[in-house]
Amino acid sequence: MTSRNFPRLLLAFEAVRVCAVCLVLALGTGGAALAQLAPEDPDWKESDVPPPPAFDMGKLVIFDGSVNSSLVYGVDPASIRISSSDNLIRYVLVASSASGAKNVMYEAIRCSTGEFKTYARYSSDGRWSPASDAGWRSLFGTLPSKHALYFARAGACDNAATPSSVNALVYRLKNPNLKYLQ
Repeated sequence: MTSRNFPRLLLAFEAVRVCAVCLVLALGTGGAALAQLAPEDPDWKESDVPPPPAFDMGKLVIFDGSVNSSLVYGVDPASIRISSSDNLIRYVLVASSASGAKNVMYEAIRCSTGEFKTYARYSSDGRWSPASDAGWRSLFGTLPSKHALYFARAGACDNAATPSSVNALVYRLKNPNLKYLQ
């Protein structure tokens, strides 16, 4: 190697180092895309909560959950409502186990703050019971179930924004590999 090539070699090493740093930063922030939340709006007010909508277990759109979970998650597209007055997505979510047990919840997601709320739970006798823990909770908290976070990541939230329509949300749920191309 001649001394004339030494500056080029240093530039090449610097370029590799910069690329490596960029890659580390990109990988480190990729999973946090949903966490880029808007500041809390002090004037925000939740609109009146409509009663739980009807749902059809046969029409559930299944979405990915945790690879470590044996539960399968789905939502009936007909149960999804996007409220323009408070930017909430309300829906009926079903978590099914391999044994056939089902947990059915009527919930809302507030994408802008990364929170969700469970309004009611469906019982095996066909009735809704108000949830005892009906406060807003973080999607990223240490709850035993992360079903709302899985739903948000599967397409319910467009990063920290509410989808433009129920159709756009359902499209992203049905097409997980294409959800960002729409």
